[in-house]
Amino acid sequence: MHSYIHPNRIRQILFLAVLIFLGIILYKELYFLLSSLFGAITLYVIMRNWMIKMITRFKMKKWLAALLLMLVSFVVLIIPVAWMVSVAYNKIQPFFQNPEIVNNVFEQIHHYLIKNYQIDILNKDNVAKINGQIMPLAQKTIGGTLSTVGSVVMMYLMLFFMLTETVHLELWIRKHLPFKNTNNYSFITEFRALVYSNALGIPIVAFVQGIVALIGYWIFGVESFVLMGMITAISSVIPVIGSAMVWIPLAIYTLSLGAQWQGVGVALWGFLVIGSVDNIARFVLQRRLADVHPLITIFGVIIGINLFGFIGVVFGPLLISMFLLLVKIYLNEFGRADADSHSPDALQ
Repeated sequence: MHSYIHPNRIRQILFLAVLIFLGIILYKELYFLLSSLFGAITLYVIMRNWMIKMITRFKMKKWLAALLLMLVSFVVLIIPVAWMVSVAYNKIQPFFQNPEIVNNVFEQIHHYLIKNYQIDILNKDNVAKINGQIMPLAQKTIGGTLSTVGSVVMMYLMLFFMLTETVHLELWIRKHLPFKNTNNYSFITEFRALVYSNALGIPIVAFVQGIVALIGYWIFGVESFVLMGMITAISSVIPVIGSAMVWIPLAIYTLSLGAQWQGVGVALWGFLVIGSVDNIARFVLQRRLADVHPLITIFGVIIGINLFGFIGVVFGPLLISMFLLLVKIYLNEFGRADADSHSPDALQ
């Protein structure tokens, strides 16, 4: 018996091969716009309801409503972030140009710990390992952020068309999602919740904690308290350790300089105030937004910074959350049906 392949199957395979080939080329050439796409999707989800309200209730033109929302987001998000990055870059640049500054700080803390507590954790070997991990990550984070001007422009261009084509866009998505209607609704609902949780929850907690930390550092006379507040805000996105990565070494360094009450004040402020604010803010937000597991945030921050720079702090956890959501939808769509078809009752 001769094996026979139907011409339709051959055409289907060839068609899929062409699609995959073109998809790979497009991905390689447009990869640099991935962060712009994620940013546009994130802002679209947040602005969607406002866009619909401005069009239906206030009878505004689509293009005007979209431009107004984009302007508000630019003033609220982009300008403050750009200012923070510029301040941080100007402050941190000398450390990149002269790593001995960092080594001297570690050496000062090391001598203090050895002299008072006989703790030998910041010897030269450990300091070299720390610098080998932290400095490249910091350079990649700052560098990736400074190179995002073009990405921001493309993000707003995509966002404009998303907002002005809201109805058509969502109808197209609902029509072409490869799930059942119930799973389509579940996917869209949970996706919105994940975007709100990552895009609003993480930055809000970081901002609150950074402001509280900055106030404490200013009260206790910490040099460059604005920069230290920013670094505390950034570190707060890492669960469990979080801001303690900043205020504990800062308190020890302040003590090593002979400023006893200031060092104790920084330590107490970090333990009692900064830590409490972090827990309270997360608790309040989690009651209103989707609860993201700490491990998702940890691994997401690592992946996001490697992919997108500083802005990956938001997109990284969102990527992992999206992957897990798709796995959940897939199992609900296909896994349970397969399990039912192979169950003892189904075989009878």
